[in-house]
Amino acid sequence: MNSQDNHKYDDIICLPHHVSKKHPQMPLIDRAAQFSPFSALAGYDAAIRETARLTESFIEPGEDQKKLLDEQLWLIRENLEQKPEIEITYFEPDNKKHGGTYTSVCGRVKKIDEYERRIVLTDGTALSADRICSIKGELFADMEEPDI
Repeated sequence: MNSQDNHKYDDIICLPHHVSKKHPQMPLIDRAAQFSPFSALAGYDAAIRETARLTESFIEPGEDQKKLLDEQLWLIRENLEQKPEIEITYFEPDNKKHGGTYTSVCGRVKKIDEYERRIVLTDGTALSADRICSIKGELFADMEEPDI
């Protein structure tokens, strides 16, 4: 590199920055977007996370467990005026893939919807009776649980 290359732009170095009268200046956020990283596989990371997310299979209750659940539902129905407090463990199907998760919820029973086969809690939660695995509460203190 020679000394003449060092002074190549001396004639324009002190001139003011050119601003076009025809074209508006690009906003800084848009200029910054030009240099943001490019993802050639958009959505790939989300697809990998979804595939890695584990779900469980629904385990159909046995006859003894179904009988116990029926007795518990009958007992709840008989004591609806008291709005008994219970803990229900139920299976919640996954909307995106096969299987789902077992979830527990505590609350007071508002009603049992015979037609829709649902238990409705006072907070508005409605649970399908067909997906209930277990029900616990003081109301059932005298009942024996079957061997599962």
